[in-house]
Amino acid sequence: MNIEHGGAQNFPVVCVGGSAGGLDAYTRLLQHLPADMGVAIVIVNHLRTVTTLLHEILPRFTQMPVELITERLDIQPDHVFIIPEQRDLHVLDGEFRLKPISKPRGWPDVITVFLRSLVQNWNGKLIAVIVSGYDGDGAAALCDIQEVGGITIAQMPDTAGQPDMPESAIASGCIDFVLAPEEIAGKILEIAQAQ
Repeated sequence: MNIEHGGAQNFPVVCVGGSAGGLDAYTRLLQHLPADMGVAIVIVNHLRTVTTLLHEILPRFTQMPVELITERLDIQPDHVFIIPEQRDLHVLDGEFRLKPISKPRGWPDVITVFLRSLVQNWNGKLIAVIVSGYDGDGAAALCDIQEVGGITIAQMPDTAGQPDMPESAIASGCIDFVLAPEEIAGKILEIAQAQ
C-alpha cells in the first residue's frame, strides 16, 4: 500500500534513538506498545561497522511489521523501521531517504540528523525518545522538536544500561518526560490516542 505523498503525513512518528544498551530499551518499549495505535516507530541505533540485526531480533517483541529501511521506503503507521548501519537517515515527501554517514569519525550524530529532518519535513506529531547509549547524540535537536510542538522523552538514567545519552538529553533542558521504557510506551500510547 502506497500512501499518497503529502496527504497522509498526519500520523505521529516516534524516533527512538539509542546505542550501547539500547536493545534492552527497544524490547521493553515494543513489548508494551499495541500494534494498531497509528504511529510509525523509527529506531535510530548507532552502528558504524557491524551490520544491524535489530530487524531480525525485534519481531519477537512486537506484532508490528519490523523493516530495515531502504531508500524511498514509505513511512507507514503501525510499523517499526530500523536505520541501516553507515547511513544518515532523512525524510522527504513521506519517504525515508538514506545518505552516506556525514560524521564517519568520532561519535555519530545520526539521531540528531534524523530528528532535524523530521522537524523540517514531517507534518504529523513528533515524539523523540532517547534511550541507553554512549555520548549525547540527539540532544542537540530536542529543543527543535519541542519548538514544532513535538514531545521529548528520555529514558530514566538508572534504568539504562549506559546512561550517557539520556543524561545528555536531560541536560539539554528540552525533555518533557523522564521515564522507564515501559512508562515511555504508556506515554506514546496516550499521545497517539489524543490525536
